[in-house]
Amino acid sequence: MSSISLIQPERDLFSYTPYWAECFGTAPFLPMSREEMDTLGWDSCDIIIVTGDAYVDHPSFGMAIVGRMLEAQGFRVGIIAQPDWTNKDDFMRLGKPNLFFGVTAGNMDSMINRYTADRRMRHDDAYTPDNVGGKRPDRATLVYSQRCKEAYKDVPVILGGIEASLRRIAHYDYWSDTVRRSVLVDSKADMLVYGNGERPMVELAHRLAAGEAIADIQDIRNTALMRKGPLPGWSGVDSTRLDKPGRIDPIPHPYGDDLPCVDEGSPFAPEKQPVAKEVVVQPVRPKPWEKTYVLLPSYEKVKADKIMYAHASRILHHETNPGCARALLQKHGDRYVWINPPAIPLSTEEMDSVFALPYQRVPHPAYNGQKLPAYEMIRFSVNIMRGCYGGCSFCSITEHEGRIIQSRSEDSIIREIEEIRDSVPGFTGIISDLGGPTANMYMLRCQSPKAEQTCRRASCVYPEICQHMDTNHEPTIKLYRRARDLKGIKKILIASGVRYDLAVQDPRYIKELATHHVGGYLKIAPEHTEKGPLSKMMKPGMGSYDRFKELFDTYSKQAGKEQYLIPYFISAHPGTEDEDMVNLALWLKKNRFRLDQVQNFYPSPLANSTTMYYTGKNPLSKVDYKSEDVTIPKGDRQRRLQKALLRYHDPANWPLIRTALEEMGLKHLIGSRRECLVPAATIEEQRAAKRNLRQTRPALTKHTDITRQRDPAKGHQAAETFRKPDNKAKNARAQGGKQEAEHSAKSGKAKGSARKKPSF
Repeated sequence: MSSISLIQPERDLFSYTPYWAECFGTAPFLPMSREEMDTLGWDSCDIIIVTGDAYVDHPSFGMAIVGRMLEAQGFRVGIIAQPDWTNKDDFMRLGKPNLFFGVTAGNMDSMINRYTADRRMRHDDAYTPDNVGGKRPDRATLVYSQRCKEAYKDVPVILGGIEASLRRIAHYDYWSDTVRRSVLVDSKADMLVYGNGERPMVELAHRLAAGEAIADIQDIRNTALMRKGPLPGWSGVDSTRLDKPGRIDPIPHPYGDDLPCVDEGSPFAPEKQPVAKEVVVQPVRPKPWEKTYVLLPSYEKVKADKIMYAHASRILHHETNPGCARALLQKHGDRYVWINPPAIPLSTEEMDSVFALPYQRVPHPAYNGQKLPAYEMIRFSVNIMRGCYGGCSFCSITEHEGRIIQSRSEDSIIREIEEIRDSVPGFTGIISDLGGPTANMYMLRCQSPKAEQTCRRASCVYPEICQHMDTNHEPTIKLYRRARDLKGIKKILIASGVRYDLAVQDPRYIKELATHHVGGYLKIAPEHTEKGPLSKMMKPGMGSYDRFKELFDTYSKQAGKEQYLIPYFISAHPGTEDEDMVNLALWLKKNRFRLDQVQNFYPSPLANSTTMYYTGKNPLSKVDYKSEDVTIPKGDRQRRLQKALLRYHDPANWPLIRTALEEMGLKHLIGSRRECLVPAATIEEQRAAKRNLRQTRPALTKHTDITRQRDPAKGHQAAETFRKPDNKAKNARAQGGKQEAEHSAKSGKAKGSARKKPSF
């Protein structure tokens, strides 16, 4: 276990004096209507949260955590869930808030929620009653904030949630294929809270309640705002002058620089003084990152220059450690986006208090029992930790929750399991998951307080596990054992993804997992088998996977259970060649995997992989105009091909795969031999292909022959005749002149083939 962390907050989350409205007590549900407010005796709300999700009073939903957290501070909090965004009326249903509107698109980015990785529209929404799609607008954060401003122009609007968090600076937008401005600029909001919002939201609410103007509150960690320049008293450095972003800053000695150690016999040893000199205590030097900001390339520069975009992305990812992160400044037009350093992570005691708030753990009664798929998936699960130090390039958890693991205490988790057992309708004795972003990072933190405070590595486990990282899974094993021994608990399942490169460091965990906590199948995410894409994903090689599988199979057999690993893979990730996908498909076939659900890479804002996708450069290393170029699978055909190779067993994909294999010179992989990937086309398939070709109608344009324009079917037939004339027609055309025309007219076989002047 790690020592006491040097990263400490200035004050505890629950140390504030409660607001006067705490006298109203705790609401059964945060109100969604004026009738509920009247029942509670409220004349107004202090804070109104507008969300793109249906309101579920459960700690897995952001609006519930923030709402209950603010309620515990004494504020009256209302919820406007999935409002009608076509006008401002629905945003006025609870009246004017006394302090501010909190706006979030929901637990998911509204664009990812609405569109697939191939930009096709989805027609469902797991966060909406009865899974109905279309209940939130595209770019919901922008739309909601603008409607709030229309409703009450003088009320501050505070953005939050993952959609706003990942758009806090200029960012590449996959859906419009362009670089967009910070969401702060387009939304006209007063402030943006990125990451987990408990600490900044509580401080903001109390300062506004104390009478501070929103324009004067500019120094809260984990927030971003618009300014005309940097904060007074801060010194800046241009990002392009940083030698190597990611350098670990040295820890300054509290009494000044130490003298070098030398032996007394050394010629460089200082002479002994007959009289001792007076000891002068040096003042504590400020840490090099305090009151310092990094000036990023402007929005205009990163939009015009992909190299500068990749550089800005690299700098941002190296300023995520709350122990040493500097503020960021990025110019947009004649103003600047100022991003304060990340908030200090919650302590275990604070995490326990947040999860002990009076959640009802069910959807709001206004939904009248309608099914919410997102709730059904998590209603019997328990979140035991936050954060992830894996740093996978395609994942945005680090940019949102940070690398430092924030764990709940064992007692807190056990109390929640007992609460589920005793109060949640439909509980059958099975806990569906004990996990979080990763199943097996519970209580695992850096063992070196100095390194934890100053490290700027993007990942603690890639390219290899850091020597300072704790890999002892004993706390997790102890938690599992205590949880499954509870009365009324039949089974504890682990549904969160297991970080297998960590698990193999402690085989006891794999044994515990395989023996007691797998329901036949265990999800695991190697993502790929080839070094090229794995190096861009920052994922371990297949050696760790093979070792994990070996141990998992061994312990499953010892337990007398037949259990299987279900691997997850990504296609079309930056750095993936078509040949890499062929090798992955061959690996899948060799290991007898037939994947049902596969995923093309989805470029989400701020992820390192998205930067690679847009710029063609690798921000994991120093970026310049001569740095490494990254292969980017783009275009519908290539993305469809790479996805099809993951489902090599599907006959619908065979024609596309055969064509690609022939083009790559891998025709030997087509056939019925064991080493072949797909079978050769059958006679019936070949005939069907020819029929489809014959039935294809040619496209008509203004340059098309007049005969075909008037009668496309006839023109098509004539065109076929023209392409395959008989010998008589050939001889007739060879004679030329009038004789050719007369012969063609008599034979009738070249009818319609004569070229005429196009009709415009």
